[in-house]
Amino acid sequence: MARSLYEWLWQHEFWLPPGITWEDMQESEDTHYPQPRDLLLSIPFALILVVIRCAFERAIALPLSTKLGVRDKQRPKAQPNPVLETFYSTRRKNPEEGELIRIAKQCDLPVRKVEKWFRRRRNMDRPSLSKKFCEACWRFTFYILSFFTGVAVLYDKPWFWDHRECWTGYPQQPLQPSLFWYYMLELSFYWSLVFTLPFDVKRKDFKEQIVHHAATIFLISFSYCANYIRIGTLVLVIHDASDCFLEPTKIFNYMKWKKTCDSLFMIFSAVFLISRLVIYPYTVLYNTYYYSMEIFQPFFGYYFVNVLLIILQLLHVFWSCLIIHMVYKFILQGTMEKDMRSDTEESDKDEERDKIREKEENRITYFSNVTSNGYIQRNGSEPLTSRAHLANGHAKER
Repeated sequence: MARSLYEWLWQHEFWLPPGITWEDMQESEDTHYPQPRDLLLSIPFALILVVIRCAFERAIALPLSTKLGVRDKQRPKAQPNPVLETFYSTRRKNPEEGELIRIAKQCDLPVRKVEKWFRRRRNMDRPSLSKKFCEACWRFTFYILSFFTGVAVLYDKPWFWDHRECWTGYPQQPLQPSLFWYYMLELSFYWSLVFTLPFDVKRKDFKEQIVHHAATIFLISFSYCANYIRIGTLVLVIHDASDCFLEPTKIFNYMKWKKTCDSLFMIFSAVFLISRLVIYPYTVLYNTYYYSMEIFQPFFGYYFVNVLLIILQLLHVFWSCLIIHMVYKFILQGTMEKDMRSDTEESDKDEERDKIREKEENRITYFSNVTSNGYIQRNGSEPLTSRAHLANGHAKER
């Protein structure tokens, strides 16, 4: 059964244009074509990247954050409570109002204290500023490395300047060693992001990030097996171009260099919108959909790779809407809004509001007790207990 599935999966009709079979893709001493088994190398390479990342963050990024003045915020810790902790870990991290009331009765605590406990407990699970800084430093280092590697590899390639060259001689296009290692570098990096996904900073577009990583891995893998190497390298360079500006924007934001952060974000926004909404559709989508038809007729691989590329474009549109909204706010307000993808802390305003409430409650309780005992004094003088009776029968306090 496994053999039948293997033979069905690797039918040349799925992967190669009409009239081309796997026999036509046989390697020789001088000619090498992409082989699907090569993709297995990306897994150990990804694990190596994870190890390098851990060492980089611990030995370079973390000490650098201290020198640059990145300080973790002191967060109030939630008091140990087995009942609340069990509910938090097994049921829900943000209970609704009815659940708060029920849990408060169960713990014999005020609803407001239970609400505060859950807020503090959620903040304890949020990543620290230094962790965000280290993650941004690692990604910035990689994107800079991969972008300039891609430019160096593609600079002398004809399809980098004339996009029709992506299909000249397809699919019998020999695989050059530089293209192979560039592909392995990018594929290994995205596999490493998948491996570290549970430990990385989770943002509001977490689900979109998963879809993006999955589509990217499928796209790189399928383009390698079907020898879409040339168009794949263009996709990788276009994506890395804007990411080189995104990560330093985050770094300066964590350092609280406001003007530098705002300037870099405007540059990133321009590069992102131009590369993802203009260059990508023309260089990649139009190229793959239209120019390729000058060489071969549509087949399964043609449709499949176009679907993956369109999924990436839809994600580009989603992120572009967020970026345009932030730029619009910046133009109106003159200051950059917080990253809409970030999960902001609840502690600042809510903790201050709770403190104000507690002070008001304590003040009301104090005056209520003092009034009931008849000890209200003015300016620290004698108790106002003596009364002068007026002619109308009312009493006036002295």
